[in-house]
Amino acid sequence: MLDVEGFILVGGASSRMGKDKASLVFHGQTAIERIAEQLSSITSQIALVGARDDHAKGGMNVIADVHERWGALGGIHAALRNSRAVWAAIVACDLPLVTRDLFARLGSFASENVGAVVPIQPDGRPQPLCAFYRCRTCLPPLEKLIALGEHSPRSLLTLLNTRWVEANEVSDLSGAQHFFLNVNTPQDYEKAKSLLANS
Repeated sequence: MLDVEGFILVGGASSRMGKDKASLVFHGQTAIERIAEQLSSITSQIALVGARDDHAKGGMNVIADVHERWGALGGIHAALRNSRAVWAAIVACDLPLVTRDLFARLGSFASENVGAVVPIQPDGRPQPLCAFYRCRTCLPPLEKLIALGEHSPRSLLTLLNTRWVEANEVSDLSGAQHFFLNVNTPQDYEKAKSLLANS
């Protein structure tokens, strides 16, 4: 069994949504609760990163960003610094259509000679905010990047032996075409709710 701890990034501004994305409700569950339920299939240790106190539901720990207003890279940094496991499974709260099968598949590619396991979306772009990071491998180069003023998670991946998971390596999983639907706007929210209702 993979030694992994789960982290949900909830520190975004939610400016395009107009309200807190982490608290959006999908069939009676908030985005946080839904993602945590899927993560619970691979780990019992799940924490929220960049969260306000009112996000702390279900007994999950709340981790503050070390580097405030540093975006997603700052959230990844806080997760890796606080992880007590070999691997950190990091997921943004605006990806509510991720599933336990996806996490199991990504975890199956984690190995000692890999620094990160990162899926490639169907549109060909990497998705570093639904990925596995080997903590001891990733933290030193990540801290150097932040010291240099870097904010992009993708900049870290270029420094690692990253296992890119192509779309066709997860396409057999239920819901694969919508795993990485990013819920940033009210229109995205309605689409995600509709997809879940019909799944």
